[in-house]
Amino acid sequence: MNKSVKTVEDYLSYLAEKGFIFGEDALGFISFGQHYTGASDELVNTALEITLKAQKQFDGSFYVSVLEMFKEHDIVKRKDAYKLIEERKII
Repeated sequence: MNKSVKTVEDYLSYLAEKGFIFGEDALGFISFGQHYTGASDELVNTALEITLKAQKQFDGSFYVSVLEMFKEHDIVKRKDAYKLIEERKII
């Protein structure tokens, strides 16, 4: 992913260009997760990226749990998110 911060919509468009198409249910989970955790676009995009890498497809409950983990550990930057994911051996 390009390291400059993109909106969630921009990132979803980028993923669609790469062949990842999200249905209405997935888009609902993405929006719900962001609002439920208060995550920034940067963290939502990072959680999406991690979900796709770890699960090889979109898994809404996995995605929300990643966002919850970021919130629990006061993660605000992509770099710190990946450090936590590596420490937890998620990917």
